[in-house]
Amino acid sequence: MDKIQWFDELAWGLSERGWISFDAAPWFGVDLLRSLQDEIMLLDQNDALKRAGVGRGIAPIRDRSIRRDKIAWLQGVSEPQVALFGLLESLRMELNQRLFLGLRRFEAHYATYHSGDFYKAHVDSFQGRASRIVSLVLYLNDDWKPLDGGELQVFNRENPNEVCGLVLPEKGRVALFMSEEIRHEVLEAHRTRYSLACWFRQDVIPLPLSALL
Repeated sequence: MDKIQWFDELAWGLSERGWISFDAAPWFGVDLLRSLQDEIMLLDQNDALKRAGVGRGIAPIRDRSIRRDKIAWLQGVSEPQVALFGLLESLRMELNQRLFLGLRRFEAHYATYHSGDFYKAHVDSFQGRASRIVSLVLYLNDDWKPLDGGELQVFNRENPNEVCGLVLPEKGRVALFMSEEIRHEVLEAHRTRYSLACWFRQDVIPLPLSALL
């Protein structure tokens, strides 16, 4: 499958089902996946990831009954992050070309789930907010087995209580879905689980007041 067909398939999955899972290793490349994996593992070892919260704004609620992962936002400053951001930017443009989504930017963070961690069922954006439109999750785990848990459980767009897919978090696997439409959850992990989450957005970064003076 050439690159054009590949992007066409991603667009079809989002349009027809609201989500798609695929092996992105050929697109990202073995070296980049290894570099991203090394980076998040080092952050984890140095306790540089922070407890994630629920909700948006200045003070998200850190409710461990809902989610227990730790995160670190990506700034695009390291060599692997620069390469990653280039690929994400190309995906943003390809999705806009095919689906007319008006995606203007993206944001991303690393996420670590230690044994016993989970994230209860949720959607990534509220209807009508025009902020997060498309979600992407890239997994960075070697030799992941079903008994290790930590799958992404995806619910049907037409019936939010019906499970329609399970994504094993093995390295190079990607889940791509509509942020407002697809309810999903991370099942309890039984070993340390590494991933990278990205959201393509329609809004723009507000200018600081000083820039307007």
